[in-house]
Amino acid sequence: MNEIKYNTEKERLVLPDYGRNIQNMVDHCMTIEDRRERNRCANTIINIMGNLFPHLRDVSDFKHILWDHLAIMSDFELDVDYPYETIQKENLHKRPSRMAYSNSNIAYRHYGQLLEQMVQKAKDLEDGPEKDALVNLLANHMKKSFMMWNKDTVDDRKILKDLYELSDGNIHLSEDTCKLVEKKDIQPHNTNSFKKQFARKGNR
Repeated sequence: MNEIKYNTEKERLVLPDYGRNIQNMVDHCMTIEDRRERNRCANTIINIMGNLFPHLRDVSDFKHILWDHLAIMSDFELDVDYPYETIQKENLHKRPSRMAYSNSNIAYRHYGQLLEQMVQKAKDLEDGPEKDALVNLLANHMKKSFMMWNKDTVDDRKILKDLYELSDGNIHLSEDTCKLVEKKDIQPHNTNSFKKQFARKGNR
């Protein structure tokens, strides 16, 4: 009578998500001497691997990833005609390059760097309706951003002063000439009310 061999006693799977049967197929494929038959076996394994995860077929480079996994499961020893350039063994556990962080200085972090860049663009526009509309949008956006950091008080004079400084003194607005959005219109909507509406729609 054959003894039952537990999985814990078997060789550790390189990619457990595919299961031991797929690993056994890969091991068998490596023993096939005829290259044409070995290629056909490898393509069959790839198709089976793809059928295990049909929901990922729309993922970019899905087939390429499968061939990478096949190479990994064979410990990069399976000699077949790969349709893609597979990952190299020495790069498998290589750490990604360190990402460079931006060292640019932001005058007011609560407004963000993108808004500062837009203010610089706005100040160079010719005077006219287009520039006035853009400046008004930027000022109101600054007020909304400011409210995210300080929900208790917001002074329009503070917003206009910051806009003046961000534009290097080129954009000068006053409370008389620029009416910013009211504080009550900036307050976030009632999330509980939104959740109730969403729940009602889901129960239809």
